[in-house]
Amino acid sequence: MGTWDIGPFDNDTAADFSYRVDGAPAEEKAEVLRGAFREVTGTGGEYLDADLAVEAIASAALLAAQCPGGEPVTTSYGPKEPLPVLPADLRPEAVAALDRVLTEPSELLELWEESDGEEWKAGVRGLRAVLAGA
Repeated sequence: MGTWDIGPFDNDTAADFSYRVDGAPAEEKAEVLRGAFREVTGTGGEYLDADLAVEAIASAALLAAQCPGGEPVTTSYGPKEPLPVLPADLRPEAVAALDRVLTEPSELLELWEESDGEEWKAGVRGLRAVLAGA
């Protein structure tokens, strides 16, 4: 996984995911995000692959951008096309996915903990707080 910073789109997997979001018809973009959340939560207590976690975090950032207190996704690695208004029922799914990303066994969590990932974890928790409070 090529990672260059701690943001939701600061890695190759999230940048590639942006192309999938852009490629989906407007009426299906919410389902692309929902699919990313469900891939993560569907692992239950099984080992969570880093790529799935990265896509869920990117999806959460896109959703949080539409919530009060959320930050816009302005990176050039995010989707190029604006997203339609996303349904509020995605928020609990995003929160559950972020909780799973931060719970062992999680490859992405392990990778960040190897390099003192407190700032990364704080960013994920910040997304979660926006989504839970919206």
